[in-house]
Amino acid sequence: MRRLTAAAVALVLLAGCGIPAQDEPHPVDLPRGPLNTVPAGPAPGGEVAEVLCLVRDGRLVQAVRRVGAVPTPQRQLDDLTAGPNAAERGLGLATALAGTTLSVRSDGAGVTVEVAEAASRTDEVLAYAQIVCTLTARADVASVSFTRGGDPLRVPRADGSLTDRPLRGWDYSELIVPA
Repeated sequence: MRRLTAAAVALVLLAGCGIPAQDEPHPVDLPRGPLNTVPAGPAPGGEVAEVLCLVRDGRLVQAVRRVGAVPTPQRQLDDLTAGPNAAERGLGLATALAGTTLSVRSDGAGVTVEVAEAASRTDEVLAYAQIVCTLTARADVASVSFTRGGDPLRVPRADGSLTDRPLRGWDYSELIVPA
């Protein structure tokens, strides 16, 4: 009897939560701006979100910039290698890709990134993680492969293993700061 009474009380409380039922659907205006990311300062008024995975304290952090048009994968990589803007630097964000030359070509749902430089880096895992996580944040990119001189390039995953297979964001999930 106590369980039945408790269930009835719970049902009455849930039914009377204060939100009235509506007969017709109506539009809902959602707040503008990034969700679950580090704010990159005031939005410059663009209509499209550009996600860049930047670095802070050895981890990846998504920064969202507002731009006027959907960026191409190449434009997004160019913005990534250019590094954080002033507002993002003020939040302690940086890039492991400074001075890196990259070009991208689409292969259907995947992309191939040509890495022009052979420079050795101590933050190589973060550099590749930035590229993969930035590009796979796009709805039109499922995976990222790397080449150098047109040949497949073996790159490190977060666990330190090397692969020349297509990579996805989850290959670097342990490096991503939770939202």
